[in-house]
Amino acid sequence: MTEQVVIVGAGPCGLAIARQLRHEQKIDALVLDRADAPASSWRRRYDGFRLNTCGLWSHLPGQRIPLRYGRWPERDDMVAYFDDYAARQGLRIRFGVNVTGISRAENGWAVHADGCVVAAEAVVVATGNYHTPTLPAWPGLETFTGTVLHSEDYRNAAPFAGRDVLVVGAGNSAADIAVQLTRTAARPVRMAVRTPPHLVPRAAAGIPIDAFSAGFDRLPVPVLDHAAAVFRRAWFGDLTGAGLPQPRRGIYTALLRDEQVPTLGDQLVPRVKAGEIEIVARVEAFDGDRVLLADGTALTPQVVVAATGYRRGLEPLVGELAVLDDDGRPRVNGPAGAAPGLWFAGFDEPLVGPLQSFRWQATPMAAAITQYLRDEKHCPPTDQDQEPPIVDRV
Repeated sequence: MTEQVVIVGAGPCGLAIARQLRHEQKIDALVLDRADAPASSWRRRYDGFRLNTCGLWSHLPGQRIPLRYGRWPERDDMVAYFDDYAARQGLRIRFGVNVTGISRAENGWAVHADGCVVAAEAVVVATGNYHTPTLPAWPGLETFTGTVLHSEDYRNAAPFAGRDVLVVGAGNSAADIAVQLTRTAARPVRMAVRTPPHLVPRAAAGIPIDAFSAGFDRLPVPVLDHAAAVFRRAWFGDLTGAGLPQPRRGIYTALLRDEQVPTLGDQLVPRVKAGEIEIVARVEAFDGDRVLLADGTALTPQVVVAATGYRRGLEPLVGELAVLDDDGRPRVNGPAGAAPGLWFAGFDEPLVGPLQSFRWQATPMAAAITQYLRDEKHCPPTDQDQEPPIVDRV
């Protein structure tokens, strides 16, 4: 049997596209995921993790996030939402299926998974930017006598009570973890920063900061970069002396070129100013019990938490199809399609935040896939039922 559409990845982006295919285009896509439940990356988040964008507009198509979860839902709230979404939207998901490769076939595509092959007319890869945790290739890491863990394996601060901890990174996970550690770990908690982050508040004058993102997205990049720099200095002050100078590249330039997502500074900055978190230079190498920094100094932490990001892990799937750039990113992300019958979705870092972007992208993605299938079969379009209203769960 040949599937019309196979979606690889049951994260929020894959769920959104599957939903629009089913409810708008009457196509029952098969979603494959290696985990045993939807949105597995959300389930691995640390305790206390909250949505960084406002829940009022961070829902997927067709079903709002319950208002009782508040403006910034926590990890378990979002997990419950995604579970309910997959069930209520009637999505066909096959869990525990590890897709190992995608190749061209005579009548479409072959999706290789766990020793079997699923034939498909069209394939959407929606495995996301946070597929495989990665550690830098630090010289001497194998000699380190302390403990090194990726932020993926961090759950809460309890195991590190009284211990000397170094957090590597300056993104939202690094900031959250460092703030949590100030409650239990030996002070100061240190953060090794390679690139100074773009700091933004979670809300300004009571309005979630991402409420302005859609409007900001329409501004010229230099205008937005300058406005954000002025706003940051006015809101947080000059943090150069604390080790957090204004980044060289503007906020939107860094997002577009380097995929550097702004960091929420509401809890981080006060603790840096109070001396509870100390910003230090980037990590260069390890040597026994020492961590060597770029400024020539050394630390002797007992624990290093590396919030050093993820790889997309797309090379094993599609590395032979010439659809990735030199950094392993899809050359084409979104409705345009990477190849006839092959799409990538959810691999951008939009200013509006990923969930809102997934919602906006899902409808044109579903339409593009449907048009491709019709063109291949030379079938005329059929009348589509009107989209069901958004479901509110208060």
